[in-house]
Amino acid sequence: MRVLAAMSGGVDSAVAAARAAEAGHDVTGVHLALSAAPASYRSGARGCCTLEDARDARRAADVIGIPFYVWDLAERFRAEVVEDFVAEYAAGRTPNPCMRCNERIKFSAVLDRALALGFDAVATGHYARIVDGALYRAADEAKDQSYVLGGLTAEQVANAMFPLGGSQKVAVRAEASRRGLQVAAKPDSHDVCFIPDGDTAGFLARRLGAAPGEIVEDGGVLGEHVVGQHEGAYGYTVGQRRGLRLGRPAADGRPRFVLDVSPATRTITVGPRDALAVTALTGIAPRWCGPPPPPGAALAAQVRAHGEAVPCRAVLADGEVHVSLAAPLRAVAPGQAVVLYDRERVVGSATISVTSGPKERRA
Repeated sequence: MRVLAAMSGGVDSAVAAARAAEAGHDVTGVHLALSAAPASYRSGARGCCTLEDARDARRAADVIGIPFYVWDLAERFRAEVVEDFVAEYAAGRTPNPCMRCNERIKFSAVLDRALALGFDAVATGHYARIVDGALYRAADEAKDQSYVLGGLTAEQVANAMFPLGGSQKVAVRAEASRRGLQVAAKPDSHDVCFIPDGDTAGFLARRLGAAPGEIVEDGGVLGEHVVGQHEGAYGYTVGQRRGLRLGRPAADGRPRFVLDVSPATRTITVGPRDALAVTALTGIAPRWCGPPPPPGAALAAQVRAHGEAVPCRAVLADGEVHVSLAAPLRAVAPGQAVVLYDRERVVGSATISVTSGPKERRA
């Protein structure tokens, strides 16, 4: 097969490309230029979109012995990922930019272009498996990335390759060293690549401006009362504990957490940890990796990349997914993705719009 290997400049994508070539495929490497000013993106070991990463990807392709190109997708990345990130926070939701990048860049823009150029598949260094055309969790539980791939459609999965899905990360690094790849010891990337200093609140403040408001405490039958001030609701997310800078402690002395974010009223609501429990949620814009589940299907729901998968029942109605959880999840915010699993197989995903528990939260 003709395979386009997406090479980020890290060890995983380099080994994935090498394995695809060694398997006999006709492999071409491509690095995605995702910033019009790549020097402004996170550099060193913590990035995936910098000039240093592009050079590392090129050197790896030279060692493997495959053609290498750089594709400029900066404008689409800005519109589809960065601006989406800002808009979601401005609306009081909590997006996952890595999931958006996989959906809209790596397995939409890149895959579409690859197929148009005559390639049969796109290979990446993600830790996930494809078995009989279905997407499954990776063998390395600690590195499993099936959650951030949960938004792929069945058609996209059919044209994807994940050569590392059956491997342990320690073995991948050892293999990279044996192959002479200089990225063998390069640390993994972390955080949001387009926020150079890692200060999400500061990034949003620069983009959205100051929008001061009140932080109120949910006092149950006693109602709400003001306990602090903030400079922008977009700087907070459901479940947050640190950085609240409240003027006085809770009456019971227990820590307080963000329970709700309301940009419309510029209000942040805080309360006890118990109030974060979620027992049901509704997801919109579902995307299925295969056939949609039958009504009331017994599945498992996961709301974070490395979070707990909780047994659940899922029902589809009017284009929405209604999920009832067998055990409560905490700090689930509108805008996050819920990914549904049938044991190890990824069924599909949806964007959370409503959560239910002690306090209902809506996008």
